[in-house]
This record gives sequence, structure tokens and C-alpha cells, in this order.
Amino acid sequence: MKAAAAEKKLIKALKDTKDWKLVIGASSVFEQGWIPTEVEQFNLLDPDSWNKYIPDASVSVFLAEHVWEHLTYEQGLTGARTCYRYLKPGGYLRIAVPDGFHPDADYINNVKPGGAGWGADDHKVLYTYKLMSQLLTEAGFKVKLLEYYDEAGQFHANEWNKSDGMIHRSIRYDQRNVGGKPVYTSIIIDAVK
Repeated sequence: MKAAAAEKKLIKALKDTKDWKLVIGASSVFEQGWIPTEVEQFNLLDPDSWNKYIPDASVSVFLAEHVWEHLTYEQGLTGARTCYRYLKPGGYLRIAVPDGFHPDADYINNVKPGGAGWGADDHKVLYTYKLMSQLLTEAGFKVKLLEYYDEAGQFHANEWNKSDGMIHRSIRYDQRNVGGKPVYTSIIIDAVK
């Protein structure tokens, strides 16, 4: 019953909106103007199932905050290729994952596969900006790094607008980052078709 109601709500949102901006895997966390989805409707690993809702090359933006780390590298590549297929030319996937180059050992312990943090028991990959960039490039995207740590533990942040895809676990919007100190951050990338 709950799944049927969610599907009905999704179909209505798609019908009522011309510029599709879809949030992958976060039906309860989204901003106004964005259409939330769950795996039952948009399974990254079953790209043909998306045709029930949308045609190829029809979505302006996909937003995925802390989703890809729950997939193996190969599954993540399939998911990225799925997003690429359904994006309009010039559209993008804004993706955020835990950062494997974060210099804080407690952070790494909480987010690594099998780590101590909430949800980490299901994490499959701890990405670095290099590994995530490789995956997205392999899927056909051009990569724009927005936030990340490099190999030397130096934090990099490029300007990005939350209206283009809000990432809550970011230097600006995560409340744990008091005074701009990067306590909890993510690798944030815009992958452009």
C-alpha cells in the first residue's frame, strides 16, 4: 500500500514538472522543486525499469547524497551509466560520498566499509576523489570537483550553489563544521553529460 502511494505521488510529480530534477534514494530528504525517488522506482542497477517513468535523455539533474558508497565499484559504474543514459545533454549528476582522504582517523573509522558509523555496516567502497572521478569518467561524464580532500590531507572547496543540488554533508551545510572547520565533509562532484 505504501509503495503504491509513493509511486502515485512520483507519477504526479513527474507529470506536473517540466524540468526534472530527481533525488536518488532519499524520498524523505529533498528540497522544494526536486522530485524524491527510492530504489523501488529508480533502481540504479536496472536501467530499463526507469522507462516506466521517464524516457532516455529527459532529466536535467540527478542528486545522490551518500548513495554510491552502498554499491560495489561495478554497481556504482552501472548506476553512473544509468544516470548518464537518462540525463539530457548538458545535464549533470551531483554526487556526494564519504571522503577516503579525510585526515581524521575517527571520520574514516565511522565511514569505511564495516565502520562504526550509522549506515557504514552496508558501505562497500570508501572513495577518494581520484577513484570517484575515475568511475564517473569511465561512465562517460566530465568531472567537476566541488569539495574533497587530496592525498596530503588538504581540503579543497570550489563554489557551488545549493539550488543546483543541496548536499547536507558539506563544508557549508553540515552543522558539525563549526566555524568553517571541516569536521564532516564529503567528496562532492558534478558529473556533466
